Amino acid sequence: MAFEFKQKLPTPSEIRSTYPVPEAVAKIKDERDKEIRKVFTGESDKFLVIIGPCSADNEDAVCDYVNRLTPLQEEVKDRLILIPRIYTNKPRTTGEGYKGIMHQPDPEKKPDPLAGIIALRHMHIRAIKESGLTAADEMLYPENLPYVTDFLSYIAIGARSVENQQHRLVASGIDVPTGMKNPTSGDFTVMLNSVTAAQHGHSFIYRGWDVETKGNDLTHVVLRGAVNKRGVNLPNYHYEDLMRVLELYGERNLTNPAAIVDANHSNSNKQYEQQVRIVKEVLHSRALAPEIRRLVKGVMVESYIESGCQSVHDHIYGKSITDPCLGWAESERLIYEIAERC
Repeated sequence: MAFEFKQKLPTPSEIRSTYPVPEAVAKIKDERDKEIRKVFTGESDKFLVIIGPCSADNEDAVCDYVNRLTPLQEEVKDRLILIPRIYTNKPRTTGEGYKGIMHQPDPEKKPDPLAGIIALRHMHIRAIKESGLTAADEMLYPENLPYVTDFLSYIAIGARSVENQQHRLVASGIDVPTGMKNPTSGDFTVMLNSVTAAQHGHSFIYRGWDVETKGNDLTHVVLRGAVNKRGVNLPNYHYEDLMRVLELYGERNLTNPAAIVDANHSNSNKQYEQQVRIVKEVLHSRALAPEIRRLVKGVMVESYIESGCQSVHDHIYGKSITDPCLGWAESERLIYEIAERC
């Protein structure tokens, strides 16, 4: 094998022991998890807004952003649950570029996974301590999940991972809502197959163990748009798309039918400022049809302190070094408008 084994990393249990989640943080997570679960089971009609940077590249800026959400959450708590995006792994289509803080804690230095694991735990825990809000992250590498599950309240499976067997099986053992994005091809059947797999229990090999899971009843779909064979982005957030998802759910014996709409990526044709318009259309569809209102539990929005994006070397505080994001002023207005219309 052409692998160079550079260093053996501590096990997740060793990392958790050395860098533990404080009891107060664990209590916040437990309370938030219960509240978010009720949205997916239909016990609560609150709307989820999963919002934050494309990638969490700088602890101070990320925590600053999350802390800005706290007073908003208090104002809209009767209608919305704000879940900050603190994404510590960044999928790269060609394998090139910044892969996230877990892989590269300093975007301008060489990769250092051990330092990255420590850095991401510190950032997530600090954000909860300061803001009282638990976050969402992406499960890009299933074997790394145990390093982060003790503080996350939402997990996403990306468009390039959703067809992967290991992602589906590991998702079946997760105990918080897990969103399965449609693949880049846009095939809804693939997405629903992934939800079906994750909602059922499985036996498989994981991190050197023979494991068994019971299934994750909070697994659901995430619509993020598609790309056709000519490389053209195709949206899938329209009324007709949502009705089609409902139809496919009806053909399967699945628990807690639910959808989240990702307002960026192929849905926005990577035009980040279009996220505002897209969210408004989704809210309009919910207002038109009670069945869509029951199905669509929330939206995902890429947002940071400064709008747009920059190169790794520009050093503009609170500006994305990966995909462009809405700025704070636009994001704040959008959250208020969502609350008014929910």
